[in-house]
Amino acid sequence: MTKPIKDGATPAARFGRRAFVAGGVAALGTPLIAQNIDGAATVEIEDDISQTVRRNISSFRTLDWRPYFDTLAGGAILVDIDSRALHYWSEDESVYRLYPTSVPLSEDLTRRGRTKVIRKVEGPSWAPTPSMKQRNPEWPDFVGPGPDNPLGTHALYLSWQYYRIHGTHDTRKIGRRSSNGCIGLYNEHIAQLFELTNVDTQVLLI
Repeated sequence: MTKPIKDGATPAARFGRRAFVAGGVAALGTPLIAQNIDGAATVEIEDDISQTVRRNISSFRTLDWRPYFDTLAGGAILVDIDSRALHYWSEDESVYRLYPTSVPLSEDLTRRGRTKVIRKVEGPSWAPTPSMKQRNPEWPDFVGPGPDNPLGTHALYLSWQYYRIHGTHDTRKIGRRSSNGCIGLYNEHIAQLFELTNVDTQVLLI
């Protein structure tokens, strides 16, 4: 990892310091609302939220898997964008997990529908999408695993290009609209989900 130099930090270091200043998290309950699951949109990864943002909002309400999945074969992940929560059920129903998440900044960056886990990576690397790089040319072309990486400690890659469920070193993001499309979890939570899921685990975003 490149170390910053006083008054002359590298782009990667400046990016990391902006993106990953730890902060507190507040949670407020909101109703859980099912939405149209057939939408589509272009997505990127994580946005810089160093500026002041609204308070975290997350709803913790247990759900039954049956209204959302025909079967639990391979396990199932449900992400509710409005409630900013991720639900996981194991195939035999012996394990149920409910985690707070970060969600996309706006509706045009949000995708809903059915996908699946196609790859699991511990210690992921990150690179900005072309449109992110166009808007933020000072951002690095590549960030390796470590404390400056926007994907945190683990990442679940989905069948939709650029979409991931991943960790974050910036805990302020959880419970907020703070991403360009991906779903973020606390690092300790993505580590748990990483162990529970397999390639081909079904995923539904509503």
